[in-house]
Amino acid sequence: QVQLVESGGGLVQPGGSLRLSCAASGSIFSRNVMGWYRQAPGKERELVATITSSGSTNYADSVKGRFTISRDNAKNTVWLQMNSLKLEDTAAYYCNLRWYSTRDYWGEGTLVTVST
Repeated sequence: QVQLVESGGGLVQPGGSLRLSCAASGSIFSRNVMGWYRQAPGKERELVATITSSGSTNYADSVKGRFTISRDNAKNTVWLQMNSLKLEDTAAYYCNLRWYSTRDYWGEGTLVTVST
């Protein structure tokens, strides 16, 4: 069974930074996509950023230039460096790992609150 464990959420002021981590364990196919999604209160879950095992990245327009996704394939770990945080970045952030069309795993989420 695959498990994803997130960490790094918290409370930060606008303009501040946070770094989220997600460690995956279990039987994991080497060619996969890891990513971060977020869900704000009353809104649907949305893509933040993804990164393939070969290093290709994809970002939501709302976070381009502020967030950076990275990974360590040997450790099955993905990070999300979040800079210049805005009030609208407040959400629960979820780690995702997937391969093929049938293997799709989620973490339990970590809360990021941007507030004065």
